Amino acid sequence: MDPLESQSYSSPVEPPDAPHEPILTLPGALTAYIALIAAIHLRVLLPVELENWTIDVFGFIPKRYDSTLLNITFPGGAGAKVWTFVTYSLLHANLSHIGFNLLWLLPFGSALARRFGAVRFFVFMAVTAAAGAVAHLVTHEHAIAPMIGASASVSGAMAAAIRFAFVRGSFLSFHRGDADAAAKVPALSLSRALRNARVLGFLAVWFGVNIIFGLGSISIGAEGASVAWQAHIGGFLAGLMLFSLFDPVPRATPHAADASWPDESGRV
Repeated sequence: MDPLESQSYSSPVEPPDAPHEPILTLPGALTAYIALIAAIHLRVLLPVELENWTIDVFGFIPKRYDSTLLNITFPGGAGAKVWTFVTYSLLHANLSHIGFNLLWLLPFGSALARRFGAVRFFVFMAVTAAAGAVAHLVTHEHAIAPMIGASASVSGAMAAAIRFAFVRGSFLSFHRGDADAAAKVPALSLSRALRNARVLGFLAVWFGVNIIFGLGSISIGAEGASVAWQAHIGGFLAGLMLFSLFDPVPRATPHAADASWPDESGRV
């Protein structure tokens, strides 16, 4: 008799779970934005005269728009009156200036870049930079010192992100998933966001810190350079109010979860 052939029995193999991207992994758009800022900062390796010329041409100078000036020209000519509304945000005084902005941009900018995609994200950062420049121009009409730094855009990104950051399942809620899922939860309308306790708490802290910067003339970045807190507020308000124009995710229903909703276990 032929020997019995052994039969192998294998337990069913369950398909592996779909990969979940960690919350702190940087999306490509934000990585490119940071790389651009880092590459532009290499201007500090230029001779001092050329570096100063770069700041004068691409930094935002309110005095450039003063119609009462006679026979005074600024580097960059008429073109600088246009591009400096955005280009100033890509210039920084030193590494600590960059680091301070990145500290806030990494969590909020990451969520926003995932939600908007690259094109919307870059346009949004440009629009909020321009809004910050307008606020600075209105409050510093005759200032001749160039304003530089991405703080207005960072503030705009923070404001936009809080429209969905505290919604259940998002990146600042108690119950969240992977990074992509956390960035795609339906956002609150502006009116609902302004009635949300956590959003209001965030707004109170953020505006309080900026008022302290303004009243105390606290400096950061270059030695002796004060914080352009009015530009921060301009960028923040633009990000908060213009978020819906950029948001590709359908709006939350009136009964959508917010930060105060309990999760499945009954916790809030």
